Amino acid sequence: MDYGLCNLSIVPLRAEASDTSELISQILYGEFFIVIKKTQKWSFIRLSHDNYEGWIDNKQYASISETVYFELKEKKPRFSADLVDFVIGKNEELIPITSGSTVSSCSYLDHRFEGQVYNSKNSKSKIIHTALNFLNAPYLWGGKSPFGIDCSGFTQLIYRMQGFSLLRDASQQATQGESLSFIEESEAGDLAFFDNEEGRIIHVGILMSDNYIIHAHGKVRIDRIDHSGIFNEELNRHTHKLRVIKRML
Repeated sequence: MDYGLCNLSIVPLRAEASDTSELISQILYGEFFIVIKKTQKWSFIRLSHDNYEGWIDNKQYASISETVYFELKEKKPRFSADLVDFVIGKNEELIPITSGSTVSSCSYLDHRFEGQVYNSKNSKSKIIHTALNFLNAPYLWGGKSPFGIDCSGFTQLIYRMQGFSLLRDASQQATQGESLSFIEESEAGDLAFFDNEEGRIIHVGILMSDNYIIHAHGKVRIDRIDHSGIFNEELNRHTHKLRVIKRML
């Protein structure tokens, strides 16, 4: 079996082995994975931290040994804290990275990082503080960076930077944690999930205090939330129907 390490800032993870295929997620610098299948141009991979699978261009990662892969799995991760930063390559070139990149992988690429990091589990209040840094980041289906992010990519990345693991998609995240019966029981940092008319979970956001929620919808934004769901004051209507609130921590 082969293994890989992302050596670029942001790499697309696609549903099929084609540049025109749907973007289902993104791989950030320093994330590592198992290569399940490989063709001349594409690799079908499984990410280590959430087991998410998809296709990646062979030119957009570095191959690593099985030994290095398992060393990385055992290593305490460190994540870049600033929205935009850089790592320094072995020839002193600058490689741009975004918030949440796994800079603890630097040494395996002969890179070094000198910026601010998150490197330990933090409280729910830190989750909100980190989430606020992403305000106005544009919505992008499959995105996981301040230059484009979707609702579940947003919640997963914010939680991961604070040392807590979530699955990738909103429907998957909804299977985690403890369900709360009423919105009054919720705390800042809990997750709220929303469904469509068929009852399928299609959206997720991070609850704040005083009945507000921060979520990615058009952009990362703050809206009101009540028993019915998310109320957009600009549109003067509810935009998402509340299904369940989950406590992850």
